[in-house]
Amino acid sequence: MPNKQTTEAEWRKLLTPEQYHVLREKATELPFTGKYETEHGEGRYVCAACGAELFASGTKFDAHCGWPSFYDAKKGSVEFHQDDTHGMSRTEVTCANCGSHLGHIFNDAPDQPTGQRYCINSVSLDFKPKAARVL
Repeated sequence: MPNKQTTEAEWRKLLTPEQYHVLREKATELPFTGKYETEHGEGRYVCAACGAELFASGTKFDAHCGWPSFYDAKKGSVEFHQDDTHGMSRTEVTCANCGSHLGHIFNDAPDQPTGQRYCINSVSLDFKPKAARVL
């Protein structure tokens, strides 16, 4: 599993150009273009770079912002960093396992249990649907 010791040369081989741009160069995909923005299935969301579990589908909500939104992350799965780029002061969210950029977190979801909105790029995620129960 890739981690924080994975070199940028290795990342370039492992990721698509779009994934590399967002996950490693801290870019943002265009709003309303990501494949998981409207995903409503039951399952879990993992880091597209390393496969670490990040979010449960039950914490996903529609914030109408153009990116997948979650009100909570799996304990210990993400790290937070001050981001003062683009003339704004925000909190960046990265994968705790590999350090890849996921998106940002905002305290603007008072209707959610935590009051927080993890605004995450779809390209930073893979969705793992819950397996069907076999009888």
